[in-house]
Amino acid sequence: MELITQFFELIMQFFDIVLHLDKFLPQLVAEYGNYIYVILFAIIFCETGLVVTPFLPGDSLLFVAGGVAALGGMDIFTLSGSLFLAAVLGDNVNYWIGRSLGPRVFKWEHSRLFNRAAFDKTHSYFEHHGGKTIIVARFMPIVRTFAPFVAGVAQMDYRRFLPLDILGGAIWIFSLTFAGYFLGNIPFIKNNLSVFVLGIIAVSLMPLFVAWLRSRKAQTAQP
Repeated sequence: MELITQFFELIMQFFDIVLHLDKFLPQLVAEYGNYIYVILFAIIFCETGLVVTPFLPGDSLLFVAGGVAALGGMDIFTLSGSLFLAAVLGDNVNYWIGRSLGPRVFKWEHSRLFNRAAFDKTHSYFEHHGGKTIIVARFMPIVRTFAPFVAGVAQMDYRRFLPLDILGGAIWIFSLTFAGYFLGNIPFIKNNLSVFVLGIIAVSLMPLFVAWLRSRKAQTAQP
């Protein structure tokens, strides 16, 4: 019984570190050295590449990692370059998983691992906005995990998907890591980081909110 308790405590500690990596990142850099690039690569890859891990940190992680790099903990170019590669590879894996599964996904009504509600919202957004969803979704938590998957399910032409994905990944990764690098250690921002991160998330969700408002307006306008 004691071993089971210790096991669950270790799991909870693991998820606490993953979900609040922005708080633990400086400590992890000091402890793991250059292996931190591998850890961050894996997190961004899983957050963008696996529909079962949309809860992993994204925007806040990129911003804080840039701030840590500014203090000398990491090289900003190695950091941003490796995370850009992780974001593009993750999206491509997600796309091909969705493409291989195809319409069968619509039958997944009850699953503890698959967030059907998030899938439906992303699918609806994709239906209305098409290819630009691949770029915009990069700044929308949870939606960015499902966007490439939905593109694959919808059989989006890969020759169209790939350049949009690369462009979106570049804008997302480089803008947030370099914003953290240049702004993350300003005392006002650093002391109010949680508020600043919430602001980033709010701005990220704005396109989805606008799309919802337009959808509601269109529904009320119907006779």
